Amino acid sequence: MKVFHKTVLAGLLAVLGSTAAHAGVVIGGTRVIYDGSKKEASLSVNNADNVPYLIQSWIDMPDGGAEKAPFIITPPLYRLDQGQKNVMRIVRAGNLAEDKESMFWLNVKSIPSAEKKENTLQVAVKTRIKLIYRPESLKGTSPEKVADKLTWQKSGNDIQVTNPTSYYMNFNEIDVSGKKLPEVTYVAPGSTARFALPAGVSGGQVEFKLISDFGGTGAVHKAAM
Repeated sequence: MKVFHKTVLAGLLAVLGSTAAHAGVVIGGTRVIYDGSKKEASLSVNNADNVPYLIQSWIDMPDGGAEKAPFIITPPLYRLDQGQKNVMRIVRAGNLAEDKESMFWLNVKSIPSAEKKENTLQVAVKTRIKLIYRPESLKGTSPEKVADKLTWQKSGNDIQVTNPTSYYMNFNEIDVSGKKLPEVTYVAPGSTARFALPAGVSGGQVEFKLISDFGGTGAVHKAAM
């Protein structure tokens, strides 16, 4: 029964959310920035577990639609043995905007190899990370350097952020009047995004941090709402 309890717990954790490291399979990054001046980008996958895994990978459109993403990822399906590491190549295969960033979702599913036993549950875990295409025209700067161009305003019970830049602004956190917003994501280039304000907050100073290209946290930026 101990085996059953552990595997069910693993299944619950997989449902609650996946991370860049799970069940002994380690994904070499929390995001991939595709440099438009390069022919390809890459992402490593390492099996630190004591069982082999079947690794399946694919790329989705940002809205999750059925349209095929303009990238090829190789190999899309392969076996990864204990202690083995593989590097997946991502190659652009279609037209993309050259004056602003484009974002997609890169999926990596890890399926463990295990003997079939009674009262056990085999769990496959899917990790989804951002794939951001940064055209060559944007080389030399970064979201961090233009973050102060964002503008903020109250909209109902939300705070609305407007992004006039050519970059995706991925937020690590946003605080208004010293209170942290419960859920924040990102704002696309030339677009707006809205996030719920904490109860009792109607305005004041905005402080925010961005997630860097390497998955770290940037400096504190300040603005008025």
